[in-house]
Amino acid sequence: MDALTAWLEKYILPIAGRIGSQKHLVALRDAFIGTLPATMAGSVAVMLNAILRDLPPQFFEGYDGSSIPVISQIITINGYVWNGTLAVAGLIFVFSWGYNLARAYGVNELAGGIVSTASSIAGITFAFAGGITGLNLDQTTIDAINEAGWTATTTGITATGWGWLPLNNLDSNFFFTAMIIGFVSTVIYAKLMLADMTIKLPDTVPPAVSKAFASIIPATVAIYAAAIFYWVFSLMFPGTTFLAWVQETVALPLLGMSQGFGAVILATLFVQIFWFFGIHGPNVLAPILEGVFGVAQLENVNLFQEGGAELVIQEGYHWVRGSFDAYAWFGGSGGTIVLIIALLMFSKRSDYKTVGKLSVGPGIFNINEPLMFGLPIVLNPIMFVPFLLAPVASVSIGYFATIWGLVNPVSQQVAWVTPPFLLSFLATGADWRAPIVTLVAFVVSFFIWLPFVLAANKMDPALGEEEMEKAE
Repeated sequence: MDALTAWLEKYILPIAGRIGSQKHLVALRDAFIGTLPATMAGSVAVMLNAILRDLPPQFFEGYDGSSIPVISQIITINGYVWNGTLAVAGLIFVFSWGYNLARAYGVNELAGGIVSTASSIAGITFAFAGGITGLNLDQTTIDAINEAGWTATTTGITATGWGWLPLNNLDSNFFFTAMIIGFVSTVIYAKLMLADMTIKLPDTVPPAVSKAFASIIPATVAIYAAAIFYWVFSLMFPGTTFLAWVQETVALPLLGMSQGFGAVILATLFVQIFWFFGIHGPNVLAPILEGVFGVAQLENVNLFQEGGAELVIQEGYHWVRGSFDAYAWFGGSGGTIVLIIALLMFSKRSDYKTVGKLSVGPGIFNINEPLMFGLPIVLNPIMFVPFLLAPVASVSIGYFATIWGLVNPVSQQVAWVTPPFLLSFLATGADWRAPIVTLVAFVVSFFIWLPFVLAANKMDPALGEEEMEKAE
């Protein structure tokens, strides 16, 4: 065990430290965190609609929430909330990304967010075109269609338009493009600002005006750099956009890889290893947890809004960011609420029992720092094995239960401080089977932790030799 710990300290800990302090990755983590006010509001709207519109028909035949007074109005209002949040989640993220990048470089954050947003949107298609053939139209219909701005003949309609931003270009599909273009354009802007390539105004000018004028040249160069890139890209790949290309060649394969059991377990293990050394695992792995699994979750939320749980099952992702919270991280990373129960029931160490009692309240809301640093679990060799294995077992149970169709995929974004069981119930769109899966994972984790709690009784420094023998 000492050899393993020494190896991890030598090879893994330095990597974790560098990742945790790398300013671009920190900015990416903060960018995702910055979108939470909007994404959580949208998730509440989708969740309420799931409870009011989608859940009752499973129990009451003929139920139609859209025809019931008050409920129908609430459903409509929730739709408006979704329009302004999850439907344009990528647009919200791209501003947050530029803002946090600019802050990391110590330049005007607001301008950074604007540059990132403008540069990323510049490459989105603003027009649409389509047509229908094989029709038999009379002259009156043809005239009406032509008057509307489209083109019609007796046998077909050609529809075109400009000034349209498709929502599927602004939702979770926008994240990967925003990460690339937003990053490059904001870094160009920040570097030029730091190089002092700015317009300087007299000190008598209000600071807000001076800051805006100082950003003009760097922002213009950055946005033009993005525009030139889009132009070159259109010459190399005619008939497609950079967003569509990234989605097809980068995003979808990456999201597909994330659904493999090996990728899910690997992410779980690294979170636990980082935490064992006192480094916040989910924060270090935020670019993966939020940038890959989080994007998959937003896609599931939007699919649920469009067609309920059935559409998520058919077209969505089985394992997303919230799946870790629902089935493995009850009480916090490592499923440590079961450790608290084991300590209170079976520990004979007064120090462990005291920490266990103090950790009950925070643990119910998935906050485990009192246990991580008070017991401690951090750098505690006897706790390393269960801290690593229990989440792997829990994730495996949740993963295969979802893959095999025993429970609906996570399709709602629920606040991580929601108590266990309730969290999995809400996260799956009110699937009553989800808390049962959580309970199974809960029990398995408990029996993984238990032998190590009993073993710790023999290592109590406060006990004498006689008490040690009794503890055995």
